[in-house]
Amino acid sequence: MVELTVTPAALDCFRQEWAFGDGEHIRVFVRYITEGDPPFAFGITRDTPSDAALTTVAGSLTFFMERKDVWFLQGNRLTIDCLGEDIVFQLL
Repeated sequence: MVELTVTPAALDCFRQEWAFGDGEHIRVFVRYITEGDPPFAFGITRDTPSDAALTTVAGSLTFFMERKDVWFLQGNRLTIDCLGEDIVFQLL
């Protein structure tokens, strides 16, 4: 089952380091980074959902992935966490 989870540490990072505020939407998307392995990675941006296929609310922030990006999860769960000041994405 495809699932999106945001840890409390990541939520704190989004609020403190990235300055996201109550009620904002954060889009998780797939982007091409290189011809190496893996050639794709996750990115994040402020955005408004237009065709959200996956949504979760953490605190008062809404995280979502558009239908065109969920293929990258391949049926796995995505956990967004924080390591130091860096957002990390874990496919489980």
